[in-house]
Amino acid sequence: MKFSVQPLVKPLRTALLPLMAALVLAGCATVPSGLPEITTTAQFKEQGKDGMSPPAGFTRAVPSEAQARGAWWLAFNDPTLNALVEKADVSNNNIQAAAARLAEARALARSANADRLPQIGLSAGANRGAGLDKATASTTPATMTNIGATFSYEVDLFGRLSGASNAAKLDATGREALLQSTRLAVQAEVAQTYLQLRALDAERALVREQVEAYRDTLRLSQRREQAGDIAELDVARVQTEVSSTESDALALDRQRAQVEHALAVLVGDSASSFGLRTDEWSTALPSIPPGVPATVLTRRPDVSAAQNAVLAAQARVGVAQAAWFPDISLTGAAGYASPEVGDLFKWSARSWGVGALLSLPIFDGGRREAGVQGANAQLDGALASYRTQVLVAFQEVEDQLAAIRILQEQSVVQAQAVTSAQRATSLSDTRYRNGYISQLDLLDARRSELRNRRQALQVKSAQYQAAVGLIRAIGGGWEAPAPVAAAGAQTKVATR
Repeated sequence: MKFSVQPLVKPLRTALLPLMAALVLAGCATVPSGLPEITTTAQFKEQGKDGMSPPAGFTRAVPSEAQARGAWWLAFNDPTLNALVEKADVSNNNIQAAAARLAEARALARSANADRLPQIGLSAGANRGAGLDKATASTTPATMTNIGATFSYEVDLFGRLSGASNAAKLDATGREALLQSTRLAVQAEVAQTYLQLRALDAERALVREQVEAYRDTLRLSQRREQAGDIAELDVARVQTEVSSTESDALALDRQRAQVEHALAVLVGDSASSFGLRTDEWSTALPSIPPGVPATVLTRRPDVSAAQNAVLAAQARVGVAQAAWFPDISLTGAAGYASPEVGDLFKWSARSWGVGALLSLPIFDGGRREAGVQGANAQLDGALASYRTQVLVAFQEVEDQLAAIRILQEQSVVQAQAVTSAQRATSLSDTRYRNGYISQLDLLDARRSELRNRRQALQVKSAQYQAAVGLIRAIGGGWEAPAPVAAAGAQTKVATR
């Protein structure tokens, strides 16, 4: 009987045509590379509003996505702050969690890279059975023991394994940057919380000082009431001010306790065992050159992490596209096999085998196409996140620059208001004691002075918060100034 193979060739060719077309298209597909271009201005918008440029002698930061952020907190010249930040670096749980995620990413990168290398192992086993030898038709049970070495290697012709390894390395690099970002965020939060606590200490001292002033007025009013110079109503008014101001002082005590507890968590201590004594607010306020917008993109670790996420997503697009190509694996085994354990290592019991396997799914229900689409979607998401991170970085720098500029102007105006309020209180107190003005005028002057002095402290606190916020926004990297600054002095610090 004759068979014709010609009728079978055409259907086979027709069936393989879509597969060949898919392989050609996959081979022509290009993997996106690089980062989107970000246009930056010559300087920040807020820098031009005060007519100031970065002071001479300052150097720009060296671009490095995972570099240490530097001991920038030393610029505030506060030993207590230094100790708190250093303790947080060691004990803060968020930093430890970020370090653990970095260790995990590095382990995954090593695992992905291991897939590119030959795999060698040892094997040993024993099988017992009967009726397996059809030549002898024996049903007597027999045992076969074997020992040997195995070898396997997947040939990475189309870059699938190298792409996966590269993506994992980029993930690990991004985790390094995120660790630095977490460390910088914790350091900044410790500094801001500590400065908030010192501001509360100063405000509490001010309010309690005002309570004593009201009590002095109360004692004077009580004497005058006893002498018949004033009515009981005047005494009641002063007593009201004493109690109201004491209530404000207690509210500040409660707020300080909460801030102290938050600081305990940041440095990794229990709130029950952590305490920070009340002290004078003598922290220096440094003057910080923000550099230029382009440096922010190289110094901020969160921006660098977003960049690495984009590059890793691009690598994974290549891995998904490589799934259209065949996989080629080489395998080998060599060793000994014998039904008798005593004969296992005899030369006649040797055995070996080599093999090669080429595999390519013909129909997978759209799995590979879905993988490519998913990888492209992840890339689009990473690009959007990167652009957002860049915009947020510029926003945060501009926010803090605007805050520093406006707060400086506000502090000058507020200082004038405090001076006027103190003068008005002094004059009112003298005139009240001499009977020229009413008690209401004196109380009103005291309230105005307290309000303006508290407002001045709040403006000062906001200046310190904005200074720390700017350092965090530009990515840190500050070194301590050489001279020791007095309280409230402007201290220049240089970038590393």
